[in-house]
Amino acid sequence: MRNNIEMLSFQELILEINRLVAIKKTRALSVEEEEMRSLLRTRYIELYKRNLEHQLQSIKVVNENGEDITPKKIKDLKKQGDTNEK
Repeated sequence: MRNNIEMLSFQELILEINRLVAIKKTRALSVEEEEMRSLLRTRYIELYKRNLEHQLQSIKVVNENGEDITPKKIKDLKKQGDTNEK
């Protein structure tokens, strides 16, 4: 299973994390289960950050006059993402 963590979708990660939470409510997790939970959480955070970064790259802030007032940090992030995709 550890090797397959990279292959799990976001939803599958959540299901596995929740499965371990349910087990922990009824008994203590084994050492292997604790390790798995840690690996799943780490992968979840990696994917969450990547998804958030992609969302930020697509943001454009426009004022009531139609002028682009997107903060420089977001514009820089978008530029960085554009160069990484090439």
